[in-house]
Amino acid sequence: MLRSTLAQQGTPVYSVAWGPDSEEVLYTAGKQLIIKPLQPNAKVLQWKAHDGIILKVDWNSVNDLILSAGEDCKYKVWDSYGHLMYNSQLHEHPITSVAWAPDGELFAVGSFHTLRLCDKTGWSYALEKPNTGSIFNIAWSIDGTQIAGACGNGHVVFAHVVEQRWEWKSFQVTLTKRRTMQVRNVLNDAVDLLEFRDRVIKASLNYAHLVVSTSLQCYVFSTKNWNTPLIFDLKEGTVSLILQAERHFLLVDGGGIYLYSYEGRFISSPKFPGMRTDILNAQTVSLSNDTIAIRDKADEKIIFLFEASTGKPLGDGKFLSHKNEILEIALDQKGLINDRKVAFIDKNRDLFITSVKRFGKEEQIVKLGTMVHTLAWSDTCNILCGLQDTRFTVWYYPNTVYVDRDILPKTVYERDASEFSKNPHIVSFVGNQVTVRRADGSLVHISISPYPAILHEYVNSSKWEDAVRLCRFVKEQTMWACLAAMAVASRDMTTAEIAYAAIGEIDKVQYINSIKNLPSKESKMAHILMFSGNIQEAELILLQAGLVYQAIQININLYNWERALELAVKYKTHVDTVLAYRQKFLETFGKQETNKRFLQYAEGLQIDWEKIKAKIEMEITKEREQSSSSQTSKSMGLKH
Repeated sequence: MLRSTLAQQGTPVYSVAWGPDSEEVLYTAGKQLIIKPLQPNAKVLQWKAHDGIILKVDWNSVNDLILSAGEDCKYKVWDSYGHLMYNSQLHEHPITSVAWAPDGELFAVGSFHTLRLCDKTGWSYALEKPNTGSIFNIAWSIDGTQIAGACGNGHVVFAHVVEQRWEWKSFQVTLTKRRTMQVRNVLNDAVDLLEFRDRVIKASLNYAHLVVSTSLQCYVFSTKNWNTPLIFDLKEGTVSLILQAERHFLLVDGGGIYLYSYEGRFISSPKFPGMRTDILNAQTVSLSNDTIAIRDKADEKIIFLFEASTGKPLGDGKFLSHKNEILEIALDQKGLINDRKVAFIDKNRDLFITSVKRFGKEEQIVKLGTMVHTLAWSDTCNILCGLQDTRFTVWYYPNTVYVDRDILPKTVYERDASEFSKNPHIVSFVGNQVTVRRADGSLVHISISPYPAILHEYVNSSKWEDAVRLCRFVKEQTMWACLAAMAVASRDMTTAEIAYAAIGEIDKVQYINSIKNLPSKESKMAHILMFSGNIQEAELILLQAGLVYQAIQININLYNWERALELAVKYKTHVDTVLAYRQKFLETFGKQETNKRFLQYAEGLQIDWEKIKAKIEMEITKEREQSSSSQTSKSMGLKH
């Protein structure tokens, strides 16, 4: 039964591909590519893609990229909006077939006596010249390790993907045959051969462990011992993704997401509504020691957050929601779960950072940079790097945005990245070395300063004196700025004062000094929170400690007049103080009162500054007495 006619045209349709969500169809029309949504009246996208007739198209559901091949002897990679991502060199013969590997990392290209394997960004890994005539169609096996091609001479050609390579520190692992890996330690040139019972499907090398999945089993090797791997059976033999963190690793297959320890113990298996594991990749899933983050495919503005140990949604089960579609996510690797941050790039290529803690007071989503194409966190400390336009940028302490946004530019390192050409990609960030893959497939290594990582280490161990000594030794503004932000985040105002003085932020040094002179612990804490911009938290601390006047005063100082009056009325105190300061403020600017609430409370009220000053003095004295009595009771308790 004919269900519906999608399109009718005068030229033959040589190739058709479904869109990733099966709600649109891509087809060829001569030299044009057309994306036709299935909903009636939806806009059709059409563009000229080749100079000759297009013979073959394919659309991958994991990376959302389109392949096209034509009689103009070229193959091209497009995004789903019709923007050209890669344009191949001219070949000798028309390109007759193209096909994506299921995980979207590789694709195969077929032509006359030609079979080529390419990376998703377009550059070529390998070229074979089988005696087959034209290869008219290519199909991948479900595990992405082999391909079959239908040939013009009536034969079927089979090929296997080998020679994949993984690197970590001094180790280099190469898949030499379908069931054999070679491990080389470049420091002492030691070579180990690893033999497997079945063919290798996926592997990952990181955090001193090599994780290998075959069609039936998973092998876990330690870099200290290659002879005795830990082996366990897999439910499905189609692992499409392996992600590693310091304490555990994640396997994604057609059935679900599974977290295992390096001892082979099953930890958890997170689930969420509408979960499709076949379309998850390294850009849309991220793993840290305590958190799993997954970008939702049904609504690409949402990130689901799970507790690693249980697989349950984090905190009160709230997911993270952004205003635009999210392209890439990455969790930082060090520190405690309460401080865990997730960085992500959205459709506009803006880089954002936010806390994964989604209960109580949420930290807002803050923009760190624009035109960011790729990002990575360091595996040893929470340093973030990214490629922006023509610049390579390192945020030595991204948490600065929550502590003191003014000094964020001083905590960033930038260098020219035009040498990486168009569309480079960060492969890894291990220690102080960043590995970048250029658009032509070559790898470039960048070393960044080792000192910020050492500073992170000192601060995490609360070795503040060592941290100051290190900054004095290095004599760099970025180090002092990082230390200032770290000290404020850890509430160590003595170190913060030294660091702010070193970068010439004199107004902040004076403010820190004034905090030190405050009588009570609560007041100090509230002003430190205000320093970081957490005004609501500061107010809450003061109110909980019964310091109502101080809570009113901080709102007066910040010109939050309505909130100051609201508190004064609620607690039935200092209404005249708020009105007096408000009147003084308006007189300074030669303005008249227009706010109805202020007019209502000011009716018939005579402002007596002497009386108000006396009341304020009493509040300060009361706070001092309160503070000293709590100190005395503490010392009594210690003696007792």
